[in-house]
Amino acid sequence: MEINLKAIPFDIDFHPSDSLVATGLINGYLLLYRYAADAEPQRLLKIRAHKKSCRAARFISNGRAIVTGSPDCSILATDVETGAKVAHLENAHSAPINRIINLTEATIASGDDAGCVKVWDTRQQSCCNTFQVHEEYISDITFAPDSMKLLATSGDGTLSVLSVRNNKVHAQSEFCEDEPLSVVIMKNGRKVICGTQTGTLLLYSWGFFSDCSSLCSLPEESSFDSLLHVLSDRFVDLRPNPVDALLKLDEDRVVTGSSNGLISLRFCDSLVGILPNKVIQPIAEHSDYPVERLAFSHDKKFLGSISHDQTLKLWDMDELLQGSSSVMRRNDAAPDSDSDSDGMDVDSRAPASRGTKTKNVGNGKGQASSSFFAEL
Repeated sequence: MEINLKAIPFDIDFHPSDSLVATGLINGYLLLYRYAADAEPQRLLKIRAHKKSCRAARFISNGRAIVTGSPDCSILATDVETGAKVAHLENAHSAPINRIINLTEATIASGDDAGCVKVWDTRQQSCCNTFQVHEEYISDITFAPDSMKLLATSGDGTLSVLSVRNNKVHAQSEFCEDEPLSVVIMKNGRKVICGTQTGTLLLYSWGFFSDCSSLCSLPEESSFDSLLHVLSDRFVDLRPNPVDALLKLDEDRVVTGSSNGLISLRFCDSLVGILPNKVIQPIAEHSDYPVERLAFSHDKKFLGSISHDQTLKLWDMDELLQGSSSVMRRNDAAPDSDSDSDGMDVDSRAPASRGTKTKNVGNGKGQASSSFFAEL
């Protein structure tokens, strides 16, 4: 299933309980579609949400509204039913906004091009946390609900852990030459995977992130409060294509989207990390252009992907997984022709900076308004 957006999309999100998908475009428009397995997608809304590009889009308030972020430094909340503006914070950040994610039912987090991450409380109607930890743009954010900690990756080559409860930077990794672009938490919170500019997948053990060359096991008495200091492993079979998008299918499998337009499925083992011999053949090919973002529908029946080819594609997950199972059976039956294929390969080359999506963006100034979510 394919939707021609007629402009480059930057983000995609599915409604938490209904068959709706939203996307933000480079021209500032927010589009909302209803989809079904046996029908063409129907466009419900087309709204000029921002004067500049719409880089981030997320459903909030149980799907009643959509928040969008832009290089104009603003965050807009739009009513899903009517398309009316619910709230507008013109100076949410002092730099262009690059990412927005949901945390809890009443909180979201946003990251900007200056390395700042903010947490917004929709019930208190204000910004409740501000973390100025990174020196370059925030490339991705994910959330660990059990510990109430944010993990943010940045163009400065580091990964940070931010405590929402304490409003403190809990830890920050040492500089890694592979610029991280995406991040997911796997294995029931024990592993963290980052996709990078060089195509390397970085696998961290939870709580140990700073040493980018050592392979160590966790001490028996270690806890998350320990200093982050160990990188578990690297796997480079996705090189030389940057891994722009990571999406957790379950605790053992992660979907990757690369700059060559391929969507692949990877397996994660609790003992040895990402299994080199379980690199499945790509399960889908979006186009020849980079896969910008990936997302699952609320029931995980569809995988959504967006790319620079100006299309949003909805993939039937049953068909994709059946195809990957066939590939696995063929790979397992084939003899291993390279005894060294399971070894680690550490890439020492410094990657070129990915930079931000749009260079000619404004840097709006001002403090967060306390009335942002007043009408939600």
